[in-house]
Amino acid sequence: MGLPESAIVSRNPDVMSGSPVFTGTRVPVQTLLDYLEGGESIDDFLAGFPAVTRAQVVAFLQAGKTLLVAKVS
Repeated sequence: MGLPESAIVSRNPDVMSGSPVFTGTRVPVQTLLDYLEGGESIDDFLAGFPAVTRAQVVAFLQAGKTLLVAKVS
């Protein structure tokens, strides 16, 4: 069973100007995407942002996959 959506990503106008961040952190989800796009690994990202859990990263990527597959189906 995966994490509930509220445990993965949150948005608050008082945190990082309202950018979506991993819940409980100030780490924008865009930072993960930038790492992956740049050829870095999930482990590299987690080493740089230890406040984010592997479970959050995996759940975020799985949710994105699910949304994309549903959109093209």
